[in-house]
Amino acid sequence: MTACIRAMITAAVLLVSAGLLAACGDAPSRERETSNGKPAAADSSVGTLKASKPVFATIGTGGISGVYYPTGGAIANMVNLKRDTYNVRLTVESTGGSVFNINSVIAGDLQFGIAQADRQFQAVHGIAEWRERGPQTKLRAVFSMHPETVTLVAGEDTGIRDIRDLKGHRVNIGNPGSGQHQNSLDALEAAGLALTDIEAVEIKAMEAIEMLEAGTLDAFFYTVGHPSAAILKIARGKRKVRIVPITGVDSLFILHPYYVPSRVNMKYYPDAADAGRDVESFGVKATLVTSVDVPDPVVYAVTREVFENFETFKAQQPAFADLTKMDMLQGLSAPIHPGAARYYREAGLQ
Repeated sequence: MTACIRAMITAAVLLVSAGLLAACGDAPSRERETSNGKPAAADSSVGTLKASKPVFATIGTGGISGVYYPTGGAIANMVNLKRDTYNVRLTVESTGGSVFNINSVIAGDLQFGIAQADRQFQAVHGIAEWRERGPQTKLRAVFSMHPETVTLVAGEDTGIRDIRDLKGHRVNIGNPGSGQHQNSLDALEAAGLALTDIEAVEIKAMEAIEMLEAGTLDAFFYTVGHPSAAILKIARGKRKVRIVPITGVDSLFILHPYYVPSRVNMKYYPDAADAGRDVESFGVKATLVTSVDVPDPVVYAVTREVFENFETFKAQQPAFADLTKMDMLQGLSAPIHPGAARYYREAGLQ
């Protein structure tokens, strides 16, 4: 791509972002001001906020094989079916994951992003990737979703049966900037392993799956909701694989309050080794985040459509099977965006 084309693309993105803010900034007010100090319109026929001009917003997700991408697509479809009601149209973008999404939301390049709860916590508190930049005060929470389990997959022929067996093996810990990268480091530390104890590889999950199947990788970490199409693919591959327990890491729950005990239901992966038992591990919740700069009508539209079509939303992914509305207000470290908070008050959830 030439420098000229890159400049044109950058200019187009800036124009779209400017249009987003302009579209919602001049709407008349029925009840109160929006989060950025400008009034918002309300459509009394449906009892909801409505942008005064068409708004185009984007949800940053993750790789197309994971849960984030179809989840973002389901949210976008719900809102787009009501675009005449809200004057909002959503698109979905496949991205590098949590850290990329949070940074892009804060920068205004994305209006929404799906991110792990631990990454939301770290950004708000100015730690990990945000240590040098400090607390990210623009970040806002919308809701949380399914639990994501830190999943360790190994070739059956490697003899890896426990996380501590990774010593001396070639292991993918995830691409830098992804949530699973930090989860992998935390898991290794809690298990008493240093990064130097393994031959660390830092690539995306889909690349790791190909390498494991080809025999050039011994194991990989993957933080994902289950069932996962990517895990199912490798479990059915030509090389037999095992999902390895991550146990004896209770210190994680003390040091990092966003982590919770979790497990992999092996009924989803009957072709994996020892598929007759569930596998113990730990995990975090996936959350939807936005920025204080995104106007209330846009955030309200997303929140209202997901919650008002809750059973339809749950049906989009098996990972949502046990989800409740109250679950979706847990695990949020950033302040809740005023547009989302308005809906929660109306629905009696706050």
